[in-house]
Amino acid sequence: MNKTYCPSLTEYKRRETIVVNIGDMPMGGNYPIRVQSMTTVDTMDTVGSVEQCIRMIEAGCEYIRITAPSIKEAENLRNIRDELRKRGYNTPLIADIHFTPNAAEVAARIVEKVRVNPGNYADKKKFEVIEYNDVTYQAELDRIRERFVPLVRICKEHGTAMRIGTNHGSLSDRILSRYGDTPLGMVESALEFLRICEDEQYYNIVISMKASNTQVMVQAYRLLVQKLEEEGLKPYPLHLGVTEAGEAEDGRIKSAVGIGTLLEDGLGDTVRVSLTEAPEAEAPVAKALIDRYTHRAEKATPLKPICNVPIDPFQYQRRETIEVENLGGLNVPRVVADLSRLTDVQYADLKSIGHLYSMLLDKFNMNDLGADFIYTGENPISFMLPNGLKEIVNYNTWLVSEQRENLLPLLNAEQYLKSVERHAKQNFVLATLSDLTNELLERLKLDATAVLMLQTQNEHAMPELRKCFFRLMNQEVQNPCIITRAYGELTADEVQLYAATDVGGLLIDGLGDGVMLGTALQPEQDKPELLQTIEKLNSLSFGILQAARTRMSKTEYISCPSCGRTLFDLQETTAMIRKRTDHLKGVKIGIMGCIVNGPGEMADADYGYVGVGKDKIALYRGQSVVKKAVPADRAVDELIELIREDDKWIEPVKLEE
Repeated sequence: MNKTYCPSLTEYKRRETIVVNIGDMPMGGNYPIRVQSMTTVDTMDTVGSVEQCIRMIEAGCEYIRITAPSIKEAENLRNIRDELRKRGYNTPLIADIHFTPNAAEVAARIVEKVRVNPGNYADKKKFEVIEYNDVTYQAELDRIRERFVPLVRICKEHGTAMRIGTNHGSLSDRILSRYGDTPLGMVESALEFLRICEDEQYYNIVISMKASNTQVMVQAYRLLVQKLEEEGLKPYPLHLGVTEAGEAEDGRIKSAVGIGTLLEDGLGDTVRVSLTEAPEAEAPVAKALIDRYTHRAEKATPLKPICNVPIDPFQYQRRETIEVENLGGLNVPRVVADLSRLTDVQYADLKSIGHLYSMLLDKFNMNDLGADFIYTGENPISFMLPNGLKEIVNYNTWLVSEQRENLLPLLNAEQYLKSVERHAKQNFVLATLSDLTNELLERLKLDATAVLMLQTQNEHAMPELRKCFFRLMNQEVQNPCIITRAYGELTADEVQLYAATDVGGLLIDGLGDGVMLGTALQPEQDKPELLQTIEKLNSLSFGILQAARTRMSKTEYISCPSCGRTLFDLQETTAMIRKRTDHLKGVKIGIMGCIVNGPGEMADADYGYVGVGKDKIALYRGQSVVKKAVPADRAVDELIELIREDDKWIEPVKLEE
């Protein structure tokens, strides 16, 4: 299979697509990448919906999606649209449809675009495994065609656009039975509907492949592009999004890992960041992700094309490496905290990287975000480090140290090639793409102590670092690699999104055995401010590893962003559940506002908390409901009891100060 799923793996080129007309805001072609979000107010609340739409528009939304779960909500879209137009807002509206074709057919006559989910537009999910032969499967496709064609013809008649939006968690039983819970199944789910549209000569279509699992999401979009080309279908624009990304830092990191990885390769024509927050908070995050690529091509350092792509971009497989102490091999990716700008590190300072010193007990405690290594540059620490934490220093500092056994040297490529003295067990080599000469690569192959720290100053950072990994793999160099990134004078929000993209995009393809994020703050700046930055970068490093599904260090919350279907306050409920469960390392909890975003959408979750009625909650173990109508005021306690029954509950421990 052709592995070049995008215009270029080494330079920024946006994928060429057809133009889709959505009201007065076309998408695709040479038009800018668009920003969108979704309302959370009840669709029958016309005034509330209009007021929220205006807040979203003023925050940067170029398209607004509104749920239409039944005909009455679909019909009320006219009132919302008319009131917005009366107030001078012409932003296109999108009707969000699940399970209700009749509502879609009404909405398509009113708004500029409808979104349908092929997993539940013509199917009712029963989680059944069904055996099909070619004849019975074709009969199912004929049934879908009969149900779907009326909507296609209405859209064609009224000039209404459509998004065919596949969700990983709501694939039909038919798709799951034939293709499994896979990126291919997601793609085929959309293509079934797309082929019907093309048969009807209807092309005003956008496609999406959303998942809460960033690896699956990225692989599905790539495979979709590949399949469109293979089948000779039109290059339709792509709507990018990570479903149920969550809230706050975790939601932003997870969104950037998935969306940013695709934007890096020129894929994507509109973006929605799904946060469990007010919808007007989503647009600025989406815009920040998009804006990074506005002048990417002219700012980037050109790279030569890649001749041999040694990975499968449609399936995760970690790069095979040797084990150097606790790096590489089967070890989880490690976190290196950059403390090199601190001139004098004290016991208390290590709290910023997850190692808390107790004066009372005269010992360290480590939380779930405890760094594995620290890099101190030319300023070695003067006290004994907590057990398991290792210190890296610059090579010249290591050479003159009396504690060589306890310190690990960092050499640049030139020093490494000339060096005589090295650590017996573990040595770090800082290198860029230009440093990866044949001489260096041959030396590394023979060195079972060497760990590469790959860095770049290229504006197009992720593709250059990816090319470093490809060169290593093509030359059969199996030394572990730490992804090393330092950012200039950026805001904390920009660093968060950029790092999640640059590092996460590599991790998703199995590239990288660790991460070190650096700060631009200088030593003479305020130490508390510097420590605060170090703490944020440490937390960010662990967050990226978790979002890329390569190291689970904390509880993961798969929470939907809320919409007009939601049956409880998602932000308040998520905060309440997080407060009581965020010490459960590696446990995944889905928090869904309604049954549409229920057992399917939280497919990756260990436990689910789903609204099923006013003040009524259903609790799930995986995709199986175990408690059907728990009163909301008891639901969190019942959830914890369910976790206890599975022996996954541990009591929270307060670290000693």
